[in-house]
Amino acid sequence: GRAADKLFSLSGLFAVRKPKGPTSAAVLNLLKERLLAEAGVQTNGNKKNQVLKIGHGGTLDSAATGVLVVGIGKGTKMLGTMLAGSKKYTAIGMLGKATDTLDATGKVTEEKPYDQVTKGDLENVLQKFTGDIMQVPPLYSALKKDGERLSTLMKRGEAVEAKPARPVRVYSLSLQQFQPPLFTLDVECGGGFYVRSLVSDIGKELSTCATVQELTRTKQGPFTLEEHALQEDKWTIDEIAQSLEHCTALLLGEPARKKLKTEHPGETAVIC
Repeated sequence: GRAADKLFSLSGLFAVRKPKGPTSAAVLNLLKERLLAEAGVQTNGNKKNQVLKIGHGGTLDSAATGVLVVGIGKGTKMLGTMLAGSKKYTAIGMLGKATDTLDATGKVTEEKPYDQVTKGDLENVLQKFTGDIMQVPPLYSALKKDGERLSTLMKRGEAVEAKPARPVRVYSLSLQQFQPPLFTLDVECGGGFYVRSLVSDIGKELSTCATVQELTRTKQGPFTLEEHALQEDKWTIDEIAQSLEHCTALLLGEPARKKLKTEHPGETAVIC
């Protein structure tokens, strides 16, 4: 039918708003199911289910919300540039508590006093985490060991060694709000960066501990949360077709960011 023809002709990059809760892969599967159902394509044993190429350009934590860049058709080949490009986040951190996941979903592993921390202390510490820095990725992450995600191994109770520190880039980092124990950061960073690790490291630097309470990706490449990320009620063939047209012009105007010499092989665009 026409809807199916239109669906399978879609090609390029667009963005959706990932809700809090599901994994990025689950959001991608839901999107794919919606589109195939709208096009009237039966998914059970149907080869066309394999023909619809769709993928995302960089995992967002389950507890995080915000911009998830999606490639469809030939657009899946462009997702690698999204991984390497810049991203912006707004993060709410909490002083005085540490968890095993470095966010609010984990078990509390440590509690320390934080009354001594001032707004000035926090602002001064941020300077140490701006520019080209070294960062140890969290144990609960999408990085893999022997083909399995570290987070999967951790949930099974298997012993997992921390990955070595690696170079990452922070373009800008600023304190937006400080109401102890909570603080709000705006971060613009390059590929392979973990905001959860940043917040944890900031806590240690302040002689206390800290964990992420809320995390929102507000921008990835040229795609912003407010202007380009499609809400769930707009995950339709027509809405995505319009978004693809708009985003083609957007991508042409995007200035290229220089890649770090070490782009991290553990992070790949996920193709469904």
